[in-house]
Amino acid sequence: MDHFAYRNGELYAEDVPLSRIAAEIGTPFFCYSTATLQHHYRVFTGAFSGVDAAFCYAVKANANLAVIRTLAEMGAGADVVSAGELERALAAGVAPAQIVFSGVGKSREELSHALDKNIGQFNVESSAELDLLSDIAASKGLTAQIAVRVNPDVDADTHEKISTGRHQDKFGIPWPAAREDYARAKVLPGIEVVGVAAHIGSQITSLAPFDAAFTKIVGIVDQLRHDGHDIRRLDLGGGLGIPYEGETPPTPSEYAEMVKRVTAAVDCELVFEPGRVIVGNAGVLVSRVLYIKESAGHTFTVLDAAMNDLLRPSLYDAHHAIVPVRESAADTDFHPTDIVGPICESGDVFAHGRPMPPLVTDDLLVIRTAGAYGAVMSSNYNSRPLAAEVLVNGDIFEIVRRHQTNEEMLALEEMPSWFDDRNVSRTRGVA
Repeated sequence: MDHFAYRNGELYAEDVPLSRIAAEIGTPFFCYSTATLQHHYRVFTGAFSGVDAAFCYAVKANANLAVIRTLAEMGAGADVVSAGELERALAAGVAPAQIVFSGVGKSREELSHALDKNIGQFNVESSAELDLLSDIAASKGLTAQIAVRVNPDVDADTHEKISTGRHQDKFGIPWPAAREDYARAKVLPGIEVVGVAAHIGSQITSLAPFDAAFTKIVGIVDQLRHDGHDIRRLDLGGGLGIPYEGETPPTPSEYAEMVKRVTAAVDCELVFEPGRVIVGNAGVLVSRVLYIKESAGHTFTVLDAAMNDLLRPSLYDAHHAIVPVRESAADTDFHPTDIVGPICESGDVFAHGRPMPPLVTDDLLVIRTAGAYGAVMSSNYNSRPLAAEVLVNGDIFEIVRRHQTNEEMLALEEMPSWFDDRNVSRTRGVA
């Protein structure tokens, strides 16, 4: 469910027409719906009513401060994978005790910073990381609460590039090697073992991989407790999929019933790290048609948005529904067109042969389900400024990240000293 719908032939975000936002701030822009964010969070967390559970929003899915704040005000913690994401979570009002630091490549500086912020949990992903965290914590006279991320060797049956729970993936520590790290962690200074963590991938559309992985992890908890570890927290990660094109992923209630059945006997606090399932359908990318190009019987619809704004179609061959802001009449004839961006790459394509109504220059198109892994993966490729982000709340909207300017991009760079001032001025466009 989302709160983007046609009214009187025009697409609205909650009670705001998208055409109004486009007219006021220009395109392209991402638009997020507060009501949808709140609804999805309530549905997911409500499925675990009566369960001792914590919900740490996966910031990597959408790192906009206003999005994080919206969820934090509903009680969400944060799952972060960098010091930058940690700072975003803190700036958005997430309590340090509700932050989990995941990721396979945490640097010394990042670990030290997170220790200073007194975050709730480190998900350790290698023996070397465990040793480094111990050294830093002990030197500061601090204690890091940890869960070892165990790789259960389960294929999530998702896209190759977002599968994380197989032995050939870079994430986690396989069993029984993880058992040895738990034994070392028990005696290392500055370390307190509190749990076990697992995460097998993203956009998972079947319960079977979750069931298999969590069943393995529950067995591992039993073994670790037999070894004398006080395992009281079970971090099950995220990964529940959403519908992009015909998928029928499990509902949060179906997912919760499976989790409760599998984990019933372990008596642990459960930790979940939902991302896409919360924000995916809560966002759209609005773009303007630049040109309609006919080439040897082939039609191209060229937009002002591009792969630098929304990378998923180019990176994953991902499908996103694309609809006009103005609703088509019921008897409109649709014709196939390639919907593309202006970047100098043949891969800058949002859709191949997509049936669309007749389009003309300046028409507005909406790329649906762009709230997750959209703006957060954007870049300045082809020196294109980052698109704006907007948050709608009922009948009002506000810009929560303004359009980047060319001047702001250039301001990040410096000319080396051996170029004379005249060359610098010319490159900066100054007379």
